[in-house]
Amino acid sequence: MPDPIAPIPPLPAPERAALRRLAARVPEFAAIERAAGPLPWRTREAGFSGLLAAIVGQQISNLAAAAIWKRIEALMAGSPRAEALLALPEGALREAGLSRPKIAYARGLADAVATKRLDPDAFPAMDDEAVIAAISALNGFGRWSAEIYLLFALQRRDAFPAADLALACSAEALFGLPARPPEKALRALAEPWAPYRGLAARLLWHHWRHLKSRPAFDS
Repeated sequence: MPDPIAPIPPLPAPERAALRRLAARVPEFAAIERAAGPLPWRTREAGFSGLLAAIVGQQISNLAAAAIWKRIEALMAGSPRAEALLALPEGALREAGLSRPKIAYARGLADAVATKRLDPDAFPAMDDEAVIAAISALNGFGRWSAEIYLLFALQRRDAFPAADLALACSAEALFGLPARPPEKALRALAEPWAPYRGLAARLLWHHWRHLKSRPAFDS
């Protein structure tokens, strides 16, 4: 999970080149960095740790999630592992800041990884839809969570979490839409941006944070 006060890395060179191709295709995207500054390259750790971080961060700010994450890391000696989480008592996880539903989701994830019903190490060789299906089969995860994992943990360039509210609000503002687009409409809007829809999502979040005067890692 990113440290909210750590330096924010710039885009890798291949992504910068891809972003230029996207901006040439969609002029509205070209204007975002001129107003908001360079696009930060946000990432998450892959594997069990990254999936657990997705549970921790559900429906809370990144600052709150980072604080909880540090306490969870401390419980597992700095190395979140499936077997280590399963060995922790529920009370310790509650004291770290996890709600009862999140504890159930975290234990379900840990059990799936520990018993090899889910193998995150296999994800890099799988296509996007196969990864989404595998992650979405877990309690506490839906398509949005899986697409966020694809985008930030696996750094898939075309993953687009169309159910994200901030993406919809940003698209409404950037393109002057008459209303905030629902998920289906936003996914249709993004289709011509393939194979760079993940970069488009990053730009839209960057644009929205700028409009709301929020720091780069705030939610």
